[in-house]
Amino acid sequence: MENNTQKLKFTEKAAYGFGDLASVLYWQTFMMYFTFFYTDVFLIPASAAATMFLVSRIWDGVNDPLMGVLADRTKTRWGKFRPYLLWLCIPFAVVGVFTFTVPEFGMTGKLIWAYTTFILIMMLYTAINIPYTALLGVISSDSKERTSVSSIKFIFAYGAGIIVSATLLPMVKFFGGGDSIAPRGWQLSFIIYGIAAVVFFLIAFKGTKERVQPPASQKTSVIKDLKELVTNGPWLILLAGTITFILFVALRGSVTAHYFKYVIGEQSVKILGGKTYSFETLVSAFNTIGQLSSLIGVFIVSWIAKKLGKKKTFLIFFAVAIVSTGSYFFLSAEQLGLIYFFQIIGSLTGGPMSVLLWAMYADTADYAEWKNGCRATGLIFSASTMSQKFGWAFGAFVALTLMSSVGFTPNEVQTGDSLKGLIALFSIIPAAFGVLSAIIIFFYPLNDKRVEEIEGELAERRKLEDTAAVV
Repeated sequence: MENNTQKLKFTEKAAYGFGDLASVLYWQTFMMYFTFFYTDVFLIPASAAATMFLVSRIWDGVNDPLMGVLADRTKTRWGKFRPYLLWLCIPFAVVGVFTFTVPEFGMTGKLIWAYTTFILIMMLYTAINIPYTALLGVISSDSKERTSVSSIKFIFAYGAGIIVSATLLPMVKFFGGGDSIAPRGWQLSFIIYGIAAVVFFLIAFKGTKERVQPPASQKTSVIKDLKELVTNGPWLILLAGTITFILFVALRGSVTAHYFKYVIGEQSVKILGGKTYSFETLVSAFNTIGQLSSLIGVFIVSWIAKKLGKKKTFLIFFAVAIVSTGSYFFLSAEQLGLIYFFQIIGSLTGGPMSVLLWAMYADTADYAEWKNGCRATGLIFSASTMSQKFGWAFGAFVALTLMSSVGFTPNEVQTGDSLKGLIALFSIIPAAFGVLSAIIIFFYPLNDKRVEEIEGELAERRKLEDTAAVV
């Protein structure tokens, strides 16, 4: 049997990271620009878009665990999880183009198109991303190696975030003839992103290997797997913590473009010679600076986590990120220096937290195998990905519903109430969800010492099973 605890080559860690480079080209767009696209480009009423986000997530509530169950039971010469990167990368890219295509239909036809393509793109995202994410749990049985892989995964993820933040709106304006709300610009941009995503997914498929297998004696059933999932205490705590964490991220992300378009607007920057910049340039710079800061944070977080442990590092970083987010409530549109400063601090500390969360999910898969003698890595990660989608969907729903209730009208000068709502959605409302998430994660019980003990016991069990199999 191959040594599961061996050090992985950097080339394999990098190949795994390319999968997130592909995924985040889309996820970053979903987080930062989906609500802007549907309100200001597709021209769907904010209330209708809010309902669409919520309805689609109800389906995802069923779809994600089903995909995890399916992936756990997939058997191919390439493994359980890797083949989905090969099978689905092209359909995913094609549907991505359709999603960002605006048909010349009436409102009913546009709503049908939007619902259909939105649900399809999220189903395909689930079908390719859950196996990809679950691959982290079987690429090595060493928790420290998985944390290292998770760090590199998020280096690539934030690299994709930088690409989207720096290029999407400028590329849309270029292809749209100088207009950031021109539908053709969005369509052509996602043809380019789609081609890149296919290449990146194929690199991840080719360059990785699955090493951790379920116990040879494991007998599985869907009901048994689900029962063990909902009785996995550490996983349940992470699930609740992730939903509220994603609400913290998604609420602000959902209105970032709106905040810059309607609150900040076009501004001259004194330190750059008083030159005037459009909101598209300012928001692209804001998001790009945030992604760069998050990337720096990813380089730092693994080193700090080794010293303090994953949970303590998470809580310290999160506290700083929450304060940085809440501070925007007290800033005026003219305080661009402070607006960008708190983006740097908040992203430097907030961005790396996803690295720790996903490494902790892999630890809960080990905990489940140690406790019950069964390993359902795909189900654990699928249900965890579902929590991301729930958080993002409810974040978008809350944002769009509040925007609608205070009289938001796309591409018009906003009322005082509408502007106050956008500012609150960008600051104190997400900060409140951040506080709730930190309180939940405080009760997570698997510290690094306990994880090492579990790893040691599992290693002994696997040796005994291998010996018994040979005999």
